[in-house]
Amino acid sequence: MWENTVPPPRAGLGPNPLVPHSRRGNGAFQDEFGTGGLRAAGAPPRSGPRWAQEEEKERGQCSMVEVTVTPRSSLADRPVQLRVRGLSPSQLVTLRAWLKDEQGERFQSRAFFRADGSGEVDPGSQAALGGSYSGVWPMGLFWFLQPDTLFRRLVKRDVAGSPFLVRLEVFDGVQLGAEPQERLLGWCEAERWYVGPGVQRVPVRQGRVRGALFLPPGPGPFPGVIDMFGGAGGLIDFRAGLLASRGFAVLALAFFAYDDLPQVLSQFDLEYFEEAADFLLRHPKVRGPGLGVVGVSKGAEVALALASFLPQVVATVWINGTAFLHGTPLVYKDLRIPPIPYRVERVLLTEAGALDNSAVFADPRDPAYRASAIPVENVRGKVLFVVGEADRSFNSKLFAQLALARMPPESGRILSYPGAGHLIEPPGSPLCSVSCIRSSPRPVVWGGEPQPHARAQEHSWHEIVRFLEQQLGPAATTKL
Repeated sequence: MWENTVPPPRAGLGPNPLVPHSRRGNGAFQDEFGTGGLRAAGAPPRSGPRWAQEEEKERGQCSMVEVTVTPRSSLADRPVQLRVRGLSPSQLVTLRAWLKDEQGERFQSRAFFRADGSGEVDPGSQAALGGSYSGVWPMGLFWFLQPDTLFRRLVKRDVAGSPFLVRLEVFDGVQLGAEPQERLLGWCEAERWYVGPGVQRVPVRQGRVRGALFLPPGPGPFPGVIDMFGGAGGLIDFRAGLLASRGFAVLALAFFAYDDLPQVLSQFDLEYFEEAADFLLRHPKVRGPGLGVVGVSKGAEVALALASFLPQVVATVWINGTAFLHGTPLVYKDLRIPPIPYRVERVLLTEAGALDNSAVFADPRDPAYRASAIPVENVRGKVLFVVGEADRSFNSKLFAQLALARMPPESGRILSYPGAGHLIEPPGSPLCSVSCIRSSPRPVVWGGEPQPHARAQEHSWHEIVRFLEQQLGPAATTKL
């Protein structure tokens, strides 16, 4: 067994330039904020020699400002390159990114830069002076998006039907307001997809199994993976789409609060998950005999149980979970594993009114809770534990270490990330340190610090994909 605390490599940059949108020519220009390029939309035209001179000056400046993102269309976990050209040397500017999710919630970020001697800004090599982040972060405007409304989490819901459209803008000077007031110098738009070309999403209602199956293009067969999220319930499938775009056949599996499944999680019926594994392995495009399982939070608890009981599970990715049953018993045939009860009276209320649950979980090393341990000594495959050391849900690192100590030798590995929170997701998902979930009366604190969390997501995602390929065999990658 071994443990790594590793800094990630810097992201690379992709091809295919975008023809930019920038403000050129005369007349009114209606942008997203309802203001004009040379005048507000619908406002009377300016007149007189002074206005004419200023408009001519504006046209000259704006016509030279070019904003590009390369490639324009990309998978959400892949890096892009943003460039601004045509500024004045040493000009101070604000770069802003924003998008709206399917529910109309806006997420935005900004960074302040000085153009170089050629009048260019390259966030991949130039340090942001301030804003949503500082320093050199090639993907900073994407990774540090934050919601306009508190406690919202950026989750792609229409995974296969549409991308997130990210508008990238440059303004003159330092713009601090939610709606920049100074004129827009230039902009472009990036498409961030969660499925690559040819990836299919097929709704699943097979027996008791509910979810969505993502299949890469081509005849296959492909390595199979079950992907699960946690206590929020429902079906969250954006990670499954990204894994399928890397050549895996992925079943995004719901296990409560979805379709006709129970609305409340009262127990883990392992036979339901076994049925899902058998369904996936029977598919003609899935390569057996083994499969992988990826789970976060409560889904990681389930994933570790599957690795302990089902011989067909040969590769398990456990992201900030536990090694014991908590709150919910596990039943499998004649077996029942009792849960450790939550100590709700220990919850802390933050200044913002959110719930900090880090003290709700009892010490699993107490001998009284031995019967609640997941029997990881029976694991036949390999397990990759991904730990955020700033997780405020529970002590994920302790649970990973306790599990690893009971597992067969060389069957597990820990990737531990200082400063990373509970919701470690693929790169492109900004840190969500607090959010509302279905089962909680108040927002829940997940923890994490933006910059170390972003590094953890980039590094762990590459490690997760590599681990699955090593254990399940190579997968065909979809290009976008």
